Amino acid sequence: MPLHIIKLCVGVETVEELDQWYREEVLIHAARGESYERIHVTRMFPKRVEEVLDGGSLYWVIKGIVQVRQRILDLRPMRGGDGIDRCGIVLDPELHRTEYKPCRAFQGWRYLPDKEAPADIRQSEILGDIPEGMRRALRELALI
Repeated sequence: MPLHIIKLCVGVETVEELDQWYREEVLIHAARGESYERIHVTRMFPKRVEEVLDGGSLYWVIKGIVQVRQRILDLRPMRGGDGIDRCGIVLDPELHRTEYKPCRAFQGWRYLPDKEAPADIRQSEILGDIPEGMRRALRELALI
């Protein structure tokens, strides 16, 4: 059974903004003639590597709510310019929206057992073509 990681997505207001940020990174690297891998660098390296790499995902908390996940492809040791060892979480480019799950703020990342991870949703499955802002407002009012 996979083990997931949950992390705050600081500085991002919506899933669309996260996706746009990634798209811009691809263009910046392409303009330099470089390939681009989605790697999120974090301070602590997971001790339960095998479980995380057995189908685990990084669940992003945006504005206090788990909203989206990305599959974890690899965990790489890295060293920052300050000489401190870090972990590079290599992520699949595809964003998978999840059921909304409120989450209090925390520092760093946490393990997220598979049984506690929110399920994936397809936007059309529940809300059709309702814009994200309206969907968020309806959820905040507990109408959906």
